[in-house]
Amino acid sequence: MADDAKKHELAKWAQAQHAWLMGKRLVTTRSTARVVTESTGLPVDSVESGPLGGDQQIGALVSAGQVTCLVFFWDPLGVHPHAHDVYALLRLATLYNIPTATNPATAHALADSWFPSRMPQPGRLQSRGDLSDVQVTAV
Repeated sequence: MADDAKKHELAKWAQAQHAWLMGKRLVTTRSTARVVTESTGLPVDSVESGPLGGDQQIGALVSAGQVTCLVFFWDPLGVHPHAHDVYALLRLATLYNIPTATNPATAHALADSWFPSRMPQPGRLQSRGDLSDVQVTAV
């Protein structure tokens, strides 16, 4: 996912991490999906744009245990009409122990060190069922 001012950075990161992203189910907001697909050729599932509820839709995937990694390049200097949704998404990612990158340096570090056998089990709360076969990376 990426705010408008950060979509170029996300596209550049996705191109550099093409091999890591390949084979993963990618889900993001509508305009970000278009940018990632155009820059990498990878298939990307999309939800609504952030201000129209897309951040909340991704948050629902997080709380359902269907997200294993969150890459969200947000603009810390921008004014967002859906700032509370952005905060809620980041809160859920933290609550559900989802590895989260909010800038290119962290996203590269996360992708370069991704060894599933050594990673914490994201989306695991004691009250949740086993969804270990679900692999979604929200970008």
